[in-house]
Amino acid sequence: METLKLKDLRAKNYIFQAIDRSILEIVLCKDTSKQIWDSMKKKYQGSVRAKRQQLQALCTEFETLRMKSSESVTDYFSRVMSIANKMRIHGDKSEDVTIVEKILRSMTPKFNFVVCSIEESKDIDELSLDELQSSLLVHEQKLTQQEMKE
Repeated sequence: METLKLKDLRAKNYIFQAIDRSILEIVLCKDTSKQIWDSMKKKYQGSVRAKRQQLQALCTEFETLRMKSSESVTDYFSRVMSIANKMRIHGDKSEDVTIVEKILRSMTPKFNFVVCSIEESKDIDELSLDELQSSLLVHEQKLTQQEMKE
């Protein structure tokens, strides 16, 4: 009996060392390590489910994302990266190439020929988000200059 109490105290001690102070205050009133563990399991299993649901909603938002005709390249990149970063926070493991491909697929028609040019001249798997953005910004500046001349 005494060895079981000692083992339980040892287990409680390990749990207390491993958890955040805010959680510690919640589980401090539990008598055994099993009660502490069960309480934490209930609390965090719910958040895993909620995280998964939020990730699904973000994935849907990401998939349906399109550049608006009046939107600048910089603004569109900000919108895409905001959603992509939220997805990563919620456990998404997407690579940058997925974001690059999404941006190339969802640009407005006035960027079609530059998108084709990028796809043919660069290895999309190796293309960084920064390189893509700078290429599109250069094109956007040229378009703006042309519109001003007209």
